[in-house]
Order: sequence, then structure tokens, then C-alpha cells
Amino acid sequence: MATPQETPVEKQIPVPTSETQPYWEGCHNHELRIQKCQACGQHQFYPRLYCMACMSDQVEWVTASGRGTILSFTIVYRPVTKAFAGDVPYVVALVTLDEGPKMMSNIVECDPERVSIGMPVTVTFEDWSEEISVLKFRPVA
Repeated sequence: MATPQETPVEKQIPVPTSETQPYWEGCHNHELRIQKCQACGQHQFYPRLYCMACMSDQVEWVTASGRGTILSFTIVYRPVTKAFAGDVPYVVALVTLDEGPKMMSNIVECDPERVSIGMPVTVTFEDWSEEISVLKFRPVA
């Protein structure tokens, strides 16, 4: 008896909103964009209409350095969906950017067992479609 072939499961492509469009445009251009408050100088991520430090509405998009350090991480051995089955094991990490904000993403181009807290990382991008590139981090060489 023939077995039915499984239909490949695609990863869900992020959908930009009016608040996140500048971030996704930056990713598409392979640059990390975060917000900076013109009133107090605080950087922030994720995108908001107001500065979380001083509540000013004078936030602008800036290109960040793309550098940071791993604050915490976990190694995923069991995929959350079939779309990620080919990626296991993979690392999900909380990265503190040099500018201050924290971002959650994957650590790539590194054996998961070699990832460590305090490891310096830099941004890289994966092109998931013609419109969307997804930010990830890799260890600094």
C-alpha cells in the first residue's frame, strides 16, 4: 500500500504592520533598525509609538550596530511545529544589543553546544521571501 506523501509545511512569514514596517524594511536591506528617542536618547525594541523611558512621542528609526551579547538561551531539540523539524537542534536566545535593547532570535552558524551566556554576537539575515528577511545572530568571529 502506498503511503501518502506529506505536504511540506512552510514557516509562517511575518506580516509587517504600520508600526513595524520600518523594521522589516531594514531587515529586507540586511540592516537592523531600532527606535531611538529624540528627547532622552534611549534606544528601544520592539517598536512602540512612545518612548518607554520618558513617554515622549519623539521616537525615530535608526540603524543599530548589529552587535550584542547573549543574555540567556535555550537549545530546542523538539520542533514547535513540523515547519521547524529540519532545523533541530536550534538555539533561541535573548540578546542584549550594544545599544541596550534586548531581542529574541536564533543563534546560527554555530554548534548549539558551543553557545554560551556572554558570547558576543552580530546580526545576520535569512531571506525567507522576496519581501521578508528574518534577523538572526551569529557568533563574532
